[in-house]
Amino acid sequence: MDASADFDPWNPRFVADPYPGYARLRASGRVHWFAPSRQWLVPHDADVRALLRDRRLGRTYLHRFTHEEFGRTPPPAGHEPFHVLNGNGLLDLEAPDHTRIRRLVSQAFTPRTVEGLEPTVRRLARELVDGLVAEGGGDLIATVAEPLPVAVIAEMLGIPAADRGLLRPWSADICGMYELNPDEETARRAVRASEDFSAYLRDLIAHRRTRPADDLISALIAAHDAGDRLTEQEMVSTCVLLLNAGHEATVNTTGNGWWALFRHPGQLAALRADHRLLPTAVEELIRYDSPLQLFERWVLDDIEIGGTVIPRGAEVALLFGSAHHDPARFHDPGRLDITRSDNPHLGFGAGIHYCLGAPLARRELIAVFGELLRQAPGMRLVAEPEWKPGFVIRGLHELLVAC
Repeated sequence: MDASADFDPWNPRFVADPYPGYARLRASGRVHWFAPSRQWLVPHDADVRALLRDRRLGRTYLHRFTHEEFGRTPPPAGHEPFHVLNGNGLLDLEAPDHTRIRRLVSQAFTPRTVEGLEPTVRRLARELVDGLVAEGGGDLIATVAEPLPVAVIAEMLGIPAADRGLLRPWSADICGMYELNPDEETARRAVRASEDFSAYLRDLIAHRRTRPADDLISALIAAHDAGDRLTEQEMVSTCVLLLNAGHEATVNTTGNGWWALFRHPGQLAALRADHRLLPTAVEELIRYDSPLQLFERWVLDDIEIGGTVIPRGAEVALLFGSAHHDPARFHDPGRLDITRSDNPHLGFGAGIHYCLGAPLARRELIAVFGELLRQAPGMRLVAEPEWKPGFVIRGLHELLVAC
């Protein structure tokens, strides 16, 4: 069936509340053709979970097929800087390249390393919330949610503090290409950001070659120079991905999460009364209003879902937001419950592309929510927020609060 009546990702009303549409999709079948993006929508938790681990699907097909062999038109030549940057990052690679690069980068996200970052995370969260409280409030997203994860990832990479203001705009422009059917203006901005960000990182890599430091870029250079394990393009793409993936989910979970708490005053009161609930609250906020609503996979070999054969060359859209509200997996999924203990959400993915930075993201979220609860116990909403037009990466324009 055509899902257009229940799935409308370019409609602001749907973006603001996609969950009733998801419920109708789940009720009417396990897979649905969506003609506007030429994708098969998968709304059920069990199917989404299984397909994330199914090696008959991939984030790319170029490790097995050319564009022509796969029945796809190559992207326009003018978009090449974006696709070169994106295509050499962990998120869009498959084995063996994915395995090689992930093994190297994972050394920066060991439990010991993440634990060692905790004092920095706590300090940054405290300083940012100090500033918000001193001003009597403001835009929680711009003043707290965005700067924290960007600063943490930049610290890990070794990007000088004076340059960090460049990162978020570049990231936002690049991530625009992850939306469904991006237009040419979005592509133009993404290409320019890809060129500028890549050039910046190549200059920084050249500097670190002569003056190594205790940071991830220096570690990647050492691995590159020790043998043919990592190309310079892979280094650049890895750094960009770590920044983009390392802050988008944290920023939007903070904004979406506080908006959810303001709409559920009983849950907010319970959290304010007992900060020990923070770990389960963070997991529930990720599930309840997911910052990543949709994740795409290419079908490398024919698959069958609920009697429908999806052929090689097709693309599936795994609806994380729908999976997180599937009553077959989550009890009373439409209810925000910060004490929910059985909560295996997919907010950080699953399978070989599971988010390397998930432990760090959790620590950042606990730190920033904790500081806001401690320093601004009476924080209140000033104006109802508006959602950004993006649907795949879903978040608010701003969240105005008073402290």
